[in-house]
Amino acid sequence: MNINVICIGKLKEKYWRQAVEEYSKRLGRFCKLNIVELKEAPLPKNSSSSDEQEVMRKEGESILSHIGQRDYVIALEVEGKMMDSVELSQKLQKIYDGGYPAVDLVIGGSLGLSPQVKKRGDLGLSFSPMTFPHQLMRVVLLEQLYRSFKIQSGETYHK
Repeated sequence: MNINVICIGKLKEKYWRQAVEEYSKRLGRFCKLNIVELKEAPLPKNSSSSDEQEVMRKEGESILSHIGQRDYVIALEVEGKMMDSVELSQKLQKIYDGGYPAVDLVIGGSLGLSPQVKKRGDLGLSFSPMTFPHQLMRVVLLEQLYRSFKIQSGETYHK
């Protein structure tokens, strides 16, 4: 399975990079993982609502340019569907069985995802009604992907 994690912003702190490296290494047994880090659009100080919308539009265009036409897109968004780990594992298996060339998991920047990216998504996925920093969300997402593959392969993984 080809998995692309498309995200806005680079991981600045060493501990986030180390966690991502560890889960990326673990996931290598199960899938071809590609992490695409896209540049954050600058947000002016004392920004207006229209400034924020423009940042989301620019970031959205950048995200959409990295999504394959036939890829299955999962947009991480607060308003999305919540699943437990078993449900996510089953969903990923169904996507794989559906013959999609790749699964693109999209993490927006600090302002979230543009409406255009959400519209392109085949599934909106929420990990919680709470808002998380996008750096932390990348680590949580990779851990859940790893857990999903362990579940699919019948291997034990702590609960």
